[in-house]
Amino acid sequence: MEKMKMIIVALFLATGLNASAQDKQKNPFGLVYGDAIRENIKGQVNIIPVTYKLDGIEIAANVYTPANYDPSKLYPTVVVAHPNGGVKEQTAGLYAQRLAEHGYLTIAADAAYQGASGGEPRHTDKPAHRIDDIYGMADYITQYAGADANNLGVLGICGGGGYTLKAAQSDKRFKAVATLSMFNSGEVRRNGFKNAQLNTIQQRLKDASDARAEEASGSEISYAGVASVTDEEIAKTPAGLYQDGFQYYYRTHAHPNSTFLYTKSSLMDLMAWDAKSNLDLIEQPLLMITGSEADTKYMTDEAFPLVTNSKYKEHYLIEGASHIETYWVPEYVDQAVAKLTEFYESYLK
Repeated sequence: MEKMKMIIVALFLATGLNASAQDKQKNPFGLVYGDAIRENIKGQVNIIPVTYKLDGIEIAANVYTPANYDPSKLYPTVVVAHPNGGVKEQTAGLYAQRLAEHGYLTIAADAAYQGASGGEPRHTDKPAHRIDDIYGMADYITQYAGADANNLGVLGICGGGGYTLKAAQSDKRFKAVATLSMFNSGEVRRNGFKNAQLNTIQQRLKDASDARAEEASGSEISYAGVASVTDEEIAKTPAGLYQDGFQYYYRTHAHPNSTFLYTKSSLMDLMAWDAKSNLDLIEQPLLMITGSEADTKYMTDEAFPLVTNSKYKEHYLIEGASHIETYWVPEYVDQAVAKLTEFYESYLK
């Protein structure tokens, strides 16, 4: 599996979609999650596609307005950061929609260099950019009609959760901070999943440095990761995060803008970064949600004790859930949303 994860590709390969996923693309907003909005109806939760500039790059986002939205009123507001390889039309959109159903004004955006957002080279995946994406969503949504800038929360899912921990350290506009199935991208890119690649750190850093040198010379960009996956490869992948992730991202909830490719040179930044650093800077209330059966739970277990100055913190377990199941399984999503709304209601007025 590790070998497959780190395949170096020279060209961007089209993501394979099965018939079910292609059917889901008929959603007029491109949403691929269950019970997604299909049309904007007066008096109900609506979705508003928007674009804005962030450091000169055009960002594509969806704003979700609560039922009976009145732009002259103020609504507690939540920024939602998507997983690694994900896009706003998948689980980030699901949680943004569900929170809007509970009265929140929400936004989910594609990261710069990814999805429908601009930026070159494509699939650049650097922590500084992902953190700035979160700042940028806050910049935009707090200027949106109806947004209560004084009651702004943030939710980061998977890799977006790790970046949310970092964003919240310095951005005190966020009054309540939550993560779901947090994934520490730097730790995993450096050490391997479950620390399985400790013996190759220096070689992989050299490979990343060489890739940057090639980019600087004008050579073709090298990519790491996975652009597509066959049914046979999925079947051979060990049960857990990556097998479930392949099923989610390439089969049941596939979206053409979603891919696990990233520029190999991005590893120079990723491998030197860690979501666990400086967590004592988080003073805001913090909720970290994980599935009890998630093989990524160890990352939240590592980070949670390091948050020493939060006014309130809680690690909430969804019993029986794996990492990917928190993205879409209705009973687990219901539990997560119930906990999130309880948390936000306590700290966002």
